[in-house]
Amino acid sequence: MKAWLLEAGQQPDPGGFYEGEREATAHQHVRPWWKVMCLTGVDYFSTLGYQPGIAALAAGALAPIATLVLVLVTLFGALPMYRRVAKESPHGDGSLSMLERLLSYWPSKVLVLALIGFVATGFIITITLSAADASAHLVENPFLTDALHGREVVITLVLLALLAAVFLKGFGEAIGIAVVLVIAYIGLSAVVVANGFWHIFQNPGTFTDWTNAVTEAHASPLAVLGASLLVFPALALGLSGFETGVVVMPLVKGDPDDTPAEPAGRIRNAKKLLTTAALIMSVMLMGSAIVTTFLIPATEFAPGGEANGRALAFLAHENLGDTFGTVYDAATIGILWFAGSSAMAGLLNIVPRYLPRYGMAPDWARATRPLVLVFTFISVVVTIAFKADVDAQAGAYATGVLALMTSAAVAVTLTEWRRGHHRAGAFFGVVSAVFTYTIAVTILDRPEGLVIAFIFIAMIVVISLFSRITRSTELRVQNVTFDPVAAELLDEVLVKNAPVRFIANKVQAGDDAEYNEKSSDVRFDNHLHIAETAVFLEVEINDASDFATAVEVTGVRIGSHRVLRATGPSVPNVLAAILLAVSEKDDMPSHVYFEWSEKGPGQNALRFLFAGEGDVPPLTHEILRRAVADPDKRPVVHVGG
Repeated sequence: MKAWLLEAGQQPDPGGFYEGEREATAHQHVRPWWKVMCLTGVDYFSTLGYQPGIAALAAGALAPIATLVLVLVTLFGALPMYRRVAKESPHGDGSLSMLERLLSYWPSKVLVLALIGFVATGFIITITLSAADASAHLVENPFLTDALHGREVVITLVLLALLAAVFLKGFGEAIGIAVVLVIAYIGLSAVVVANGFWHIFQNPGTFTDWTNAVTEAHASPLAVLGASLLVFPALALGLSGFETGVVVMPLVKGDPDDTPAEPAGRIRNAKKLLTTAALIMSVMLMGSAIVTTFLIPATEFAPGGEANGRALAFLAHENLGDTFGTVYDAATIGILWFAGSSAMAGLLNIVPRYLPRYGMAPDWARATRPLVLVFTFISVVVTIAFKADVDAQAGAYATGVLALMTSAAVAVTLTEWRRGHHRAGAFFGVVSAVFTYTIAVTILDRPEGLVIAFIFIAMIVVISLFSRITRSTELRVQNVTFDPVAAELLDEVLVKNAPVRFIANKVQAGDDAEYNEKSSDVRFDNHLHIAETAVFLEVEINDASDFATAVEVTGVRIGSHRVLRATGPSVPNVLAAILLAVSEKDDMPSHVYFEWSEKGPGQNALRFLFAGEGDVPPLTHEILRRAVADPDKRPVVHVGG
């Protein structure tokens, strides 16, 4: 079972569910951009299942105009913004990596952890809400409602299990299913919308009734525009899908001459993906808003009404008959169920890409199948907690989606501004303001979404800290390389056919007097004979918030002393890695000599966890003990003083 669980996705270089460019090509996971668009489209396009009803409830007769505002924000705000994100993060990092690069050290990690909490909120609720809405469409079908009414929770749990089974089986199946569902759903929805327009043209009075309703409620065009802008936040769910569009970029097939450093073809095709999806969705949103508002009585949109949460399905049954309506229900149920696949794919990319690299998740979190089981379990808990109620989850869904889009807007704005592109920075600053306003209104209206997001953030922070503590004494250095001077200094010592002996030193003045004094103190305290050749070993902290790293060792001569210097996130880890690397060269364990720390144990523990220092001798020994089971082959740690 363990071998099967870890079979897929366990890569030395953490790339998450979507491997790096080399691995993706080797595993044939890349697909033409339009097929990958279908994977993101099962989330994005599936909002047509409930978006027209949400617009009618929020805006009433103004739903088409409010939807036009949404379309304009989509095409002239979100689309240009995410085209920039695609260019900046072509390896599936999404907008999180842009914010990560704008900060450094622990503030960067804390920000990413908080945003991953919103990612988890948006994506998990996408999975559960979409499955719950699919259940609602199934139950509301006139042929099934008597048999299935009251069993929404059970049906939703079955759909979640089926979704998990697809991802446990393999990724190719998910792409194939998404293509079929998107083509079927968009095609059938176009038929419903086109038929709706035919009914409007056949009955011109519907247009007159609509204009009368708008003018009675709002005296001037300016009042109409103002009211439409006010209800825009309620329609913001129609923007979902952009973030998943960029996190699946490693699946997009690029040009043969693409390189990991410059995947120009992939970026170009990802922009095609984002643009095509936005155009299709904009046309369908406007068309569905017009036909549902004109043709469905307002009372049917209210809770308990036949069009509540299923406006296009209502028209399909009403205008095209129950047979076509049932076919349309099946397509809607399918795409709503599989909308969770886009969110699942996003989670399977984001979590392995960040948390294991930070040391804030178990190493098995790089594998796909265990994560699928974890996310499915969380989705089951959320479904039971909300009783598969779509409306109850809408606030959390909107909060998660808008938090990601707001952070992306801010990241693009700051990136453009730092590069001196002030006009572009000002434009995206306006976009950021729009999304900031939208998420603020959403949180004030549905604060439970923020509460749920904070629960996810708290869970992630607690698990991350626990993981960081438990994994702190792992050997976290991926490889050690020596520059020519360092290699020459080691060769001079290795020819003596004796263990290489190191004196650990924290560099101060870095002159000959410092090394003479340090050598005398350590030799006296550790009974190291003056005839024994010793090499000084120094480690400087670069970013203690990093977890895994590669280490390059440089060499220098200070008077008669040989000195090796390295940088890394943790002094004990880098020391242990260098000792092991030298032991392999020498075919015998190296020795290292320390002096005791004068600071308290509690202070040292915190310094080790957050600053990479602490009580170095015992920590170095513990890292070596965990890395080398045989004591006879393990480098030896000496402490005196």
